[in-house]
Amino acid sequence: MTVRLLTNIGRLWTGNDVCSNGAILVHNDRIAWVGRAADLPQSVPGVVDDIVDVDHVENLGGALVTPGLIDAHTHPVYAGNRYAEMAMRSSGSSMSAITAAGGGVGSTVTVTRGTDPWTMCNGVRERLREWLLSGTTTVEAKTGYHLTRDGELADVRLLRELEKEPMMPRVHVTFMAANVVPPEYFGRQRDYVEAVGSWCADAAAAGADSVDVYCDEGHFTTDEARWVLASGRNVGLLPRIHAGAHSRRGAVQLAAEMGCASADLLHHTSDDDIALMARYGVPAVVCPGTALQHGSLPPVRRMLGQGVTVALGSDHNPGHCGITSMSLVISLAVAAFGMSVGDALRAATLGGATVLGAPDRGVLAPGRLADIVQWDADHEGAFAWAFGLKPRRVWRGGVPVQ
Repeated sequence: MTVRLLTNIGRLWTGNDVCSNGAILVHNDRIAWVGRAADLPQSVPGVVDDIVDVDHVENLGGALVTPGLIDAHTHPVYAGNRYAEMAMRSSGSSMSAITAAGGGVGSTVTVTRGTDPWTMCNGVRERLREWLLSGTTTVEAKTGYHLTRDGELADVRLLRELEKEPMMPRVHVTFMAANVVPPEYFGRQRDYVEAVGSWCADAAAAGADSVDVYCDEGHFTTDEARWVLASGRNVGLLPRIHAGAHSRRGAVQLAAEMGCASADLLHHTSDDDIALMARYGVPAVVCPGTALQHGSLPPVRRMLGQGVTVALGSDHNPGHCGITSMSLVISLAVAAFGMSVGDALRAATLGGATVLGAPDRGVLAPGRLADIVQWDADHEGAFAWAFGLKPRRVWRGGVPVQ
């Protein structure tokens, strides 16, 4: 049993409220007490008989402390890079020209399939470590670049195994074989959709938490997405959907119909879509890095105004966005989406916990996981200023990782 007391917290942002001169008492991997230091009890039943007997006392020097951040949308399981494609896109090249030059999602699929498991594992491990060291203690991680049954299931198992290693964040694994149609299924898209649906039970058995479909032009139709999502939901996977990234194709309506745990990206979203999300309780996951790349910003302030739960994601992927810092994502959300710092920080903590179905994190409260970050600042307004605020220290389950 380990009891740790974090004291001299200048500003404590719990996710529900803010207090000055705070303290947190941690028992093993959970928070036992949190609040103003002046209110710290002399004893906590079942935790410590006398507060002077705690195992570790850490003075945080008046710093800002928040819950560990949560990245609610990432694609970290891939090999290679598409830097040349990014340069072509920035120069105005069309997608057809990029594809002709060997770019596009297919190029990542080819390289990923040809990469040995050891190299693949090391690459994913390093990315996940970067998230944790930047203050992100939970990462939603999608598969989707092998696009074969064995490859996709191996990716699920890889993520589950990496989560057990030291210096790794918690991982919510999303099975996303329905990213694009692989080349061997050219002209047989329906066959691939049925195959992916049949793989969902195996993905759940391998450790996946969710199933996702890219429902958009050049990817999958609403009927195809419905088939895959229903297949996943039937075996216990939370349904998610890439919606409105390039166009409006009824994905938000499908998210409402299927009771999706989240509708993601939403670059092209109407007021009717927002009303539907609010009515059926479909949370939104928005990714400012990718939105800026596409030059189309989701109407986040209108979503919040209608009562839609909003979470933030980096959308880390090999073709558009290499961000692994959720503090940078918060900064971009404030600057690009017009979110308040409080709303953006809440979307990167409690909002992420909500869309991942993880009520044990996202806020600092008794009984919750002791995923905690001490920042190199004394006020949360620094997130809007720093564009990538650095943590001084991160605790995952009460254990310091740096």
